[in-house]
Amino acid sequence: MSRAEVVLELDGIAVTVTNPERPMNLKRFPSGAEGDPFYQKRAPTPRPDWIATATVTFPSGRTADEVVCTNTAGLAWVVNLGCIDLNPWPVRSRDVEHPDELRIDLDPQPDAAWDDVQQVALVAREVLADNGLVGFPKTSGSRGIHINVRIEPKWTFNDVRRAAVALSREMERRAPHIATTAWWKEERHGVFMDYNQNARDRTVASAYSVRPRPDARVSTPVTWDELPTVDPAAFTIDTILDAWRPSATQPRTLTRTSVDWTACSRWPPATPQTACKTHPGRRTTQRRKTSQSVPSRAADAKAERTIPTRPRKPEKLAVYLAADTNASVRVVYLRHFDMTGPRET
Repeated sequence: MSRAEVVLELDGIAVTVTNPERPMNLKRFPSGAEGDPFYQKRAPTPRPDWIATATVTFPSGRTADEVVCTNTAGLAWVVNLGCIDLNPWPVRSRDVEHPDELRIDLDPQPDAAWDDVQQVALVAREVLADNGLVGFPKTSGSRGIHINVRIEPKWTFNDVRRAAVALSREMERRAPHIATTAWWKEERHGVFMDYNQNARDRTVASAYSVRPRPDARVSTPVTWDELPTVDPAAFTIDTILDAWRPSATQPRTLTRTSVDWTACSRWPPATPQTACKTHPGRRTTQRRKTSQSVPSRAADAKAERTIPTRPRKPEKLAVYLAADTNASVRVVYLRHFDMTGPRET
């Protein structure tokens, strides 16, 4: 492709890329949806000079330029590389060190039913509301649910991940029979709340991503009123337009407000540290004895490749909703060699 402008349409609806500031990991399927994918984190070279990039830092400390899909030409170029679902970071290209989104990933275990996932999602809504926070749910395109919580971009990845841990533990406390934060798979039951998706370099499929499944399900935003009765199998590459649009000219809209939502997050208690017996100059973390398996601070630190030197004090996590009252959710639907590329809400 040599042009930076491409016009895309579906059933007479123009495809546009809103929210175009997020760097993304390229999940490429060179052999199609039936084959094995691979993740390409660095923007391919050579590439058109009009493809935007952002420099991100990995947990190892290394950096890379990742693709930022800013227009329909970039979308078409990414799909042409074999990307089916899009996997953006929870940051904006203008500030890649401070996430503006906390992501709740509800991952059902083999023993969990869809009804369990819906119930846990509603518990998440309650916990968010109790802390003055607002979440936007969507089907994952598989068996789970994603809930995105917009936050002010002033917290580090480690801060946001700790907030996600605290949120998950409170959800587990309220619904212990169907929700779990157990780190080891053999100890999990019901719905696992994968708080580690908030660690640096972790991504989830964007809204309206088509997933590489036999029925080509689409990760679809839904309202909280729709969630208790929604069937994720109803949103596929063939049905999403009919399910999405009240009319061809009036897309579904998300209610936005300029109100600032602020709340204190419940941080996990500090784990006591003692001198290491084999290395006197080193500190070691003692595991707390508990009936439930919970991630230690050592596991938390490993996700960021950093070792905390002291317990963190409770801090405030402020979230905001965009003041753009005209913001809307519009499906982007692009076929290219039987692959579909969405845009993000």
